[in-house]
Amino acid sequence: MTLFVDTRVWSLAFRRDNVSPTPEVRALRAALERGDTIVTTGLVLQELLQGFTGPRAHLDIIERFSALPLLLPDRQDHIDAAELRNRCRRAGLQVGTIDALIAQLCIRNQLTLLTADNDFVMAAVHCELKVWKPGE
Repeated sequence: MTLFVDTRVWSLAFRRDNVSPTPEVRALRAALERGDTIVTTGLVLQELLQGFTGPRAHLDIIERFSALPLLLPDRQDHIDAAELRNRCRRAGLQVGTIDALIAQLCIRNQLTLLTADNDFVMAAVHCELKVWKPGE
């Protein structure tokens, strides 16, 4: 299984003071240990770098992410992400712009999204997004 890991899971995994015991962080660690393919995009890297302070944290994140394949959204991804966001909004669900783009990248590349954000779970009802579930 190829995973796209969202910012919240990475953030929980990178915390040095309190390693999170959430199922998503355990799944990320297991995937890394198995050598599963994990991909990301520049927006996730940017969000992480904005959320952690200090040059050491920045260098650590940049170094770790340099080993991950980086998905680059194209014009159609942005168009499809806007439609996904609009579809969710019509159904009464607010999805952020970045989250819609992440969902679209996962859909186009047939990736499973490893997330601790329930908004993605709710958005998956309105699109073909595959969200990781414990036990997978």
